[in-house]
Amino acid sequence: MIISRDSLMSLEIYSKKRPEFRQQVIEHKRLRTVHLGNHVTLLFEDEMPLRYQVQEMLRIEKIFEDEGIQSELDAYNPLCPDGSNFKATMLIEYQNVSDRKVALAKLIGIEDRLFVQVEGQPRVYAIADEDLDRENEEKTSAVHFVRFELTADMSAALKGGAQMMVGCDHPNYPVHLEELPQETLAALLKDLA
Repeated sequence: MIISRDSLMSLEIYSKKRPEFRQQVIEHKRLRTVHLGNHVTLLFEDEMPLRYQVQEMLRIEKIFEDEGIQSELDAYNPLCPDGSNFKATMLIEYQNVSDRKVALAKLIGIEDRLFVQVEGQPRVYAIADEDLDRENEEKTSAVHFVRFELTADMSAALKGGAQMMVGCDHPNYPVHLEELPQETLAALLKDLA
């Protein structure tokens, strides 16, 4: 489901509804957040938090003309799941700057080693950074955008009650969650057509 122009509030209305909408988005994102170990977080995206991001950009930049609004929609809509996949923002998080620098050098390629695995099905590895390359020979980025493309059988299994594992098999960051919390899995199922 993409963000439609009609779903956006005018700057004036958004200003009034912003605190309430922000709280709704925080709760919504909590259900769609998966922590892999202590340093990797996946924020599974969908229309609501992305619409919030668009609204925030329009507010901050004071954009109210159709061309500018469409430009923001064009930037954020590719991050919305489209019925056969999950899309996520991957964050590599280290509080200490020097620890982060060392870790990002050791984690080159981590975005390609993320996976989801529906119970009884093969792993699906992330398709990462389709918009631009976010790593070089020296380090990876602390932020990546990933997509997990599921087959019809995987979608059907999830809708039928199968569990899903989320993990990473990068040699310097091997971690996985055998089962997602039920509320997280239920939230993600809404992404599948």
